[in-house]
Amino acid sequence: MDMLSVTVPKRDETKTVADVLRDAFDVSETYLRRLKRRPGALLLNGAPVYTVAPVHAGDVVAFDPSDGERLPIRPIPFPLRIVYEDEWLLVLDKPANLSVHPARDPMEPTVENALRAYLAGADNPHPVSRLDKGTTGLLTVAKSGYLHARMKSVQHAGQFRKTYLAIVSGVPASQMIDAPIGPRPGSTYERMVRTDGDPAQSLCEVQKALGDRSLVRLTPYTGRTHQLRVHMAHIGHPLLGDWLYGERSPLIDRPALHAATLSFPHPITGEPIALSAPLPEDMERLLKES
Repeated sequence: MDMLSVTVPKRDETKTVADVLRDAFDVSETYLRRLKRRPGALLLNGAPVYTVAPVHAGDVVAFDPSDGERLPIRPIPFPLRIVYEDEWLLVLDKPANLSVHPARDPMEPTVENALRAYLAGADNPHPVSRLDKGTTGLLTVAKSGYLHARMKSVQHAGQFRKTYLAIVSGVPASQMIDAPIGPRPGSTYERMVRTDGDPAQSLCEVQKALGDRSLVRLTPYTGRTHQLRVHMAHIGHPLLGDWLYGERSPLIDRPALHAATLSFPHPITGEPIALSAPLPEDMERLLKES
């Protein structure tokens, strides 16, 4: 991962190295402290420098945006379909029944374990968001903690847009679902619609009616745990195969949910990124068998 650098403009003549990094690269105080502990990670005109050093017009401030070391994640080779990659981040098309984060069983492959085996040097897997184990589709992963923070800023600015395809029971009306979500009492995992929950909004658009089921496009405008699954069950049209919020199905062994499209501005270059992933085989089969 290359160093990031900026030439100090005249208006910043009285600032410090830390000020320049905050303004130009949105570097947090936590990351500044990490940079100070890493030899050669922070440079002024090519020489190591303290964050409190003053700068002058024309100076070049540079820093290493990598983690500086490999995180202690067990590498477990596992085939992944990577649909986009550069030196800063990657996006993969996650298969069904693969967890994102390391599991209780240290030998069970997960996205992070597989990427630990795939990534070289000091690049580390930092999932920007998560998909449930059974959910397929597009998943964004930053290659350092700094890039993860920058992607979170993109999310919080409302510039990270993702749509899902789902196969649900019955044929719902296309609608905006505005229903707060919170924990179900007595469960550490399950969620439910409740008046004192966190605000949650999802747009449901019917794409194809198929008799006793339908293909819908779902757009989450918030990011609550199990949001789309809870919302569809709440309006009486749970996802097929959703054993937690609907019922098990002999046709599919997981919730029929797929992260199909993704768009965001690149956190470093500003380039617009737009990606898509085709429906997996099990959901295609559900459509054909209707």
